[in-house]
Amino acid sequence: MRITQRIPARVKWIGGGIGLAATAYLARAGWTWLRFGMIAPAAPADAEPLLDAFMPDYDVVERHHLRVDAPAEVALAAALDTSVQQTLLAKTIFAARALALGGQRDDTERPRGLLPLMQSIGWEVLAQVPGREIVFGAVTAPWDAEPVFRPVGKGYFAGFNERGFVKIVWTLRADPADAGTCVFRTETRAVATDPFARARFRRYWAFVEPGVRLIRRALIDQVKREAERRACAA
Repeated sequence: MRITQRIPARVKWIGGGIGLAATAYLARAGWTWLRFGMIAPAAPADAEPLLDAFMPDYDVVERHHLRVDAPAEVALAAALDTSVQQTLLAKTIFAARALALGGQRDDTERPRGLLPLMQSIGWEVLAQVPGREIVFGAVTAPWDAEPVFRPVGKGYFAGFNERGFVKIVWTLRADPADAGTCVFRTETRAVATDPFARARFRRYWAFVEPGVRLIRRALIDQVKREAERRACAA
């Protein structure tokens, strides 16, 4: 009898939790939509001259950084080997996106490791500083149910303005600190190529920004763990 009486209370707690999560998500989406195109100035340490060369002006930006107890070159190597896109978190977020937009689950066998994985789905390396930084870029229509990432060549990327697309660049960067440590950073920028694409991208970004933020945070956390493991092993 007591167990039977507890069930409705548990259902209420679960329902309340789902309701709070949905409310928080909608509030975040609304805030993201309102703030679209309003870019806060980067701190001096976050300045990205490599990204500026390909996209000095942009509609949205995501910046994350974390101190890592490992040398910069070890952290960057760990980042390029990571498989955060194949974690349960990333797969769940991608599956939710596909469900919401009517896309199909992508069961294509992909290479492990961030660098070969990104290149296999259409991202290209735009610039690289060995042991310190790498910049990826692609153009796409991200609101499509099954978006295709398209390389356009690093010599053409900055000037690409074909209508109906969003240009995206992002970087993995490790800045040496003191005593064999570093600050690992990742920054993502995106800009639409025309007003119609910008309006569609604004709605889409409000929907996906929380998931993008979670994946980026998971990435730098995974890089920190792996880089520090490698440094200890060495």
